[in-house]
Amino acid sequence: MPEQIANFIGVGLEWVVAIFGGLLVAFWVGLIVWTWRDIRSRSSDIFAAILASLLVAIFNVIGILLYLLLRPKHTLAEQYDRALEEEALLREIEQAPACHKCGRPVNADWQYCPYCEAELRHPCPRCGYLLDPDWKRCPQCGAYPDQPAPEPEYVPPPPVTQALDPMAYAPKPVAETVQVEEAPMVEDTVTVNE
Repeated sequence: MPEQIANFIGVGLEWVVAIFGGLLVAFWVGLIVWTWRDIRSRSSDIFAAILASLLVAIFNVIGILLYLLLRPKHTLAEQYDRALEEEALLREIEQAPACHKCGRPVNADWQYCPYCEAELRHPCPRCGYLLDPDWKRCPQCGAYPDQPAPEPEYVPPPPVTQALDPMAYAPKPVAETVQVEEAPMVEDTVTVNE
């Protein structure tokens, strides 16, 4: 009987060691595969990918720690996104309007440059919309910038139908203060019949 128990314990330990060993091998292979995929997403250099995978294959957990310390900080997709953002910012800066005299950035709706006082845009003679110097017509009303502003039409005053009395609108004198005498107060008496 003790031999059967010892045999049973031995078989159980073999299974535990086999399962634990299989898990360690699977973990080791998983680290190698993860390292390969990670370095391929961070670098297009095949030599760096092979070297990183060998580092993890040979040194296992220590190799993965070394790889995490030495790997590139950003993935290729992050580098591409950052390059696109920088390009968009540069394009935005280049497209921002600048003063034709001093070259400093200005807002599109400014009429004068606040730095050198150069006129950036001039108002339309008809509607007052700010026009760029190279525009041929106003986009609001269609007027030409060199066209003089239209003069307002003369409207004659209405005819006078009656003569106005200037004294009717003159200020009136303040009335003199009048003193009013007070009447003596009469007390009401109530008589009670007994």
